[in-house]
Amino acid sequence: MKKLILIFTIILSCFAAKAQSIDERIGTTMNTSDFFGLHDIYYSTPKDSITPFLEVFSRCLIGNRFNRPDISIPAFDELLKTQSEMLDLNLLLQSSVMYSMDLSRVGKNEDAYNLLSAVLSSAYQMVDSTSLKPYADMAAQYKSLTQYSPYQISFNGDKGIIPFDTIPTGKQGSQQYLMQITEARINGNPVKITFDTGAGVNVITDSLARAYGLEFLDADVAATGVESSAGRYAIAKELSLGNIKINDVPFYVIDIRSHNDEADKYIDVREFIVGSELMLQLKDVTLDFSAKEIQVPAVAASPSSVRPNMCFSSQMNLVTQAQVNGQPQMMKLDSGDAGFGRLNKFYFDANKDYLTTNCKSDTVRMAGVGGVWSVLCYKLPDATLTLGGNSVTVPMLDVQTEQHGNYMEEDNLGIRSMMLFRKVRFNLVDMILSTEL
Repeated sequence: MKKLILIFTIILSCFAAKAQSIDERIGTTMNTSDFFGLHDIYYSTPKDSITPFLEVFSRCLIGNRFNRPDISIPAFDELLKTQSEMLDLNLLLQSSVMYSMDLSRVGKNEDAYNLLSAVLSSAYQMVDSTSLKPYADMAAQYKSLTQYSPYQISFNGDKGIIPFDTIPTGKQGSQQYLMQITEARINGNPVKITFDTGAGVNVITDSLARAYGLEFLDADVAATGVESSAGRYAIAKELSLGNIKINDVPFYVIDIRSHNDEADKYIDVREFIVGSELMLQLKDVTLDFSAKEIQVPAVAASPSSVRPNMCFSSQMNLVTQAQVNGQPQMMKLDSGDAGFGRLNKFYFDANKDYLTTNCKSDTVRMAGVGGVWSVLCYKLPDATLTLGGNSVTVPMLDVQTEQHGNYMEEDNLGIRSMMLFRKVRFNLVDMILSTEL
């Protein structure tokens, strides 16, 4: 499930010649969504050699994409106060989305609502309301949350332990699996919840939301899979996962069906999902596949100066730096992908000769919210995956020859590849992904 896609276009011609080489390098990283490149250039460059707008905007992006609202919130405030003349309407809207997102992450939903409302009031004078609806929906969500205290977390013990099972899904014999939390309650009702690290929001169907007493809010939502699906926003007053209790948990209430009869036979395990939004609030999440439990420290460590290897992508997915057969890749860790995963068209284009000569082809159908997408893939066998400091051999990765929609998705690492490691740890304070064998 994805939120707004944020794409930046930075115009460099107006910058002074003396700083142009640094500005061009920074602008290129922004325009190509190379946030690790931006991080490295920014922190290795004297700040007075960067044009003021790009210096401030770099801090905005670094804070937003590396989950450092302590950096991004003051930077966005400075951007809007001192560099507003550099922002066209599109960049203003996208900056406001990121700013409000970071405000909400630290519980300042009223500030997030006021910010987006003020920007939208100006934008309505220049753009039709239909094109601004995603921004208006986001503002309404923040407004609705002002009546609550989202993600109040308590632990019954010195650390959080959430037991899970890896359950089979899909056609019999397909050897596909999902992570299902086995000790969970919502508003006092015992439930089975799918833990999906690739889901940017928590999701529940309308029938389950009503059955479990969620409170519907005055805000619309839209989730994107193969297509888009509109829905409503709701709050679960209490969610218990293992020995962790979370109060005021937001959910997207949407129709998750693909509307394909065969694919929708197996949809029941996806009717109730918690994802990376919850992980961000838990701060430090370890998937221990040997013990079959999710482990969360009761008190997360403070941020350090270590270089991150994980960030948010332009699609607002958590991605990490990895290698496949020695080639650098950006991987989304997606426990909602029931197989080994897939590599995208960039990998196919870079390795086309080898794949078409040595690997078998197959048409793969991918089901998701709103539909089913078929794509020609090549089956890459026994790929060496280096992830979080360790390497494993993945028996089979699909390499897709086409992209879906108007943006390029990241490479996707499924649950079966993650299960090749004993532990996978998401340190969302320092944005470090690490593994253990």
